[in-house]
Amino acid sequence: MKTSGGGETGGRGLAELPLDQVRTLLAVVDEGTFDAAAAVLHVTPSAVSQRVKALEQRTGRVLLMRTKPVRPTESGEVVVRFARQLARLEKDARDELGMTADAEPTRVSVAVNADSLATWFLPALEQVPGELRLSYELRREDESHTAALLREGRVMAAVTSSPDAVTGCSVRALGRMRYVAAAAPECAARWFGDADGRGHGDGDARETGTGRAAAAAFAAAPVIVFDRRDDFQDMFVRRLGGRGAGAWRHYVPTSEGFLDAVAAGLGWGMVPVTQAGELLRTGVLTELAPGRPLDVPLYWQQWKLDSPALAAVAEAVVAGAARALRGAG
Repeated sequence: MKTSGGGETGGRGLAELPLDQVRTLLAVVDEGTFDAAAAVLHVTPSAVSQRVKALEQRTGRVLLMRTKPVRPTESGEVVVRFARQLARLEKDARDELGMTADAEPTRVSVAVNADSLATWFLPALEQVPGELRLSYELRREDESHTAALLREGRVMAAVTSSPDAVTGCSVRALGRMRYVAAAAPECAARWFGDADGRGHGDGDARETGTGRAAAAAFAAAPVIVFDRRDDFQDMFVRRLGGRGAGAWRHYVPTSEGFLDAVAAGLGWGMVPVTQAGELLRTGVLTELAPGRPLDVPLYWQQWKLDSPALAAVAEAVVAGAARALRGAG
């Protein structure tokens, strides 16, 4: 097939791509090497290499970076996502035709941020009808990065902070997860004193000297962060007028561990109200800047597929978010 310019087109529809080549590319990406993919597909490594090269010639694009493990290029991600969606549709069709063994569950892969996973997300999944026999593969990732897993075709759906739909996906608003700056009372007394500005009016008024004093206190105190990509605490201090949180940092890469570290007095941190509400009410934690919460909007993105399994999960997640998040619906 030629373009109007006379050259071989690289824009063939995905429906024209040979399915054996598409599935081979997916196997290489999932297994990490050509040899491992050959073992899974029960063919020779040479056959795997030939199929991938033929697919690259057909699309006119380099689809794989020959690293260890191999990685898909941006064009390769498109084909990988298509391959996973194709497998999902094939599985649904086999189920409806009664061609799937009764013992075989339906796998649903979802990327979800740690705080949602630790609070409202799992109770939401409990509402999915058990007769659907779903097997969940949950990928924990920061809400600002979960969309990347969708884009790469590694998951079917994601809880994300991005309202911009990934290509081939739909978006629904879930609501807002509220965070407050908090510390154990001893930590608050040692590092903050009156610098939080309590009793000095609303947040806008504190952008003057009190706001700068608060920012300086937050920058000097030890802080708990999730991992080295976590800039949530820095963003909060910047909103106070500072440059960011301090250099004395404790890295605690689980939601439950993060809250425990704050409650233990190791430092301050931004904690979700849905998780820390009782600790705040009972005085185990002290809110450091009343009237200055940070609300993170969350969205549900999923493949645009007519999949009963994915539809059931989406319905349960949206309903669960409506019960737990602010501004849901």
